[in-house]
Amino acid sequence: MERSEQGDLRTEEMLVNMGPQHPSTHGVLRVVLRTDGEMVLEAVPHVGYLHRCAEKIGENLQPYQYIPYTDRMDYLAGMNNNQGYALAVERLAGLEVPPRGKAIRVIFAELNRIASHLVALGTYGLDMGAFTPFLYCFREREMILDLFEAACGARLTYSYLTIGGVHNDLPEGWVERCREFLDYFGPKIDDYNNLLSYNHIFVKRTGRVGVISPEDAVAFGLTGVCLRASGVRWDLRKVLPYDGYEQYEFEVPIGQDGGTNGFPKGVVRGDSWNRYFVRVLEMVQSVRIIRQALDRLPDGNVVHPKSKTTRLPADEVYVEVENPRGQLGFYVRGDGSAIPYRVKARGPSFCNLCITTHVCRNILLADVPAIIGSIDIVMGEVDR
Repeated sequence: MERSEQGDLRTEEMLVNMGPQHPSTHGVLRVVLRTDGEMVLEAVPHVGYLHRCAEKIGENLQPYQYIPYTDRMDYLAGMNNNQGYALAVERLAGLEVPPRGKAIRVIFAELNRIASHLVALGTYGLDMGAFTPFLYCFREREMILDLFEAACGARLTYSYLTIGGVHNDLPEGWVERCREFLDYFGPKIDDYNNLLSYNHIFVKRTGRVGVISPEDAVAFGLTGVCLRASGVRWDLRKVLPYDGYEQYEFEVPIGQDGGTNGFPKGVVRGDSWNRYFVRVLEMVQSVRIIRQALDRLPDGNVVHPKSKTTRLPADEVYVEVENPRGQLGFYVRGDGSAIPYRVKARGPSFCNLCITTHVCRNILLADVPAIIGSIDIVMGEVDR
């Protein structure tokens, strides 16, 4: 049917409410798509409502009492969230974490990075129609959660990294169990690559889809994998190291054009495939960091003795750490009492989500899940 033969043929734009299309977005993210047939002309995300007054609660509790609330901000990276708030309070109060406490923090932060990326990889495979990688990724994640449970008794909301160090020392035999996991997990990354990364269908579904230039990534305030996949080599663990990260040797993976360094043809720097694959490469580097930390794990205390009795001076700090989804920042202001006068958190998912409208324009409808899934958002830190 041609338009010239059917003079009365008309098309109309349609508004489509899309979502949830990712396990972490149920109930709190709705994307309104303005479509013309299969083409998406505009995508506008609507976030909320998950208000829990998390920051106001922080202004009514002593810092060590507030640690459990940071777990809930990003329930896939509780260790990293604990670390960010603890570092901010320690810098404000002038607390120095013992060397053993710092090393244990690095080990758990990197284990949590791997666990979080495994969820991102597995669920992204589901978004693209691949079920088996989801089972593989969650199988390995369970092993990490077993290690967490052995150390702190929890599998999701840990409160283990606390003000002045970590809550308690590692149980007997934990280091050996962690080494066994690393020996097992390293070769599994090849399985992920064979199943998903170099799968022809997966590459076709994600390559050249949702391309974000390095200029746009910086302009929209993207951080973490979303920034590095666009080719910007910026990682706080390298440029502004904390908890002794400067002692460890590791690389910062960035996105690249296809055809070189293991990147398949058909992908370009900054596309959805690159955002997926940088997470795979980061897991390799996390294994490398954890091995170094285990090898040089010092003896001694794991927490500062004044971690629960410190008064916060009348001053302010802003500290950021590398959460698996990007830069997580905490602003803390003291007034001389033991309770912060002001607490403010900057989560990476909200800023990363802001580029949705810019990148989801004049694309096919089927590409929207590929793009949003590649951003890897957790709604707990989007709407707070």
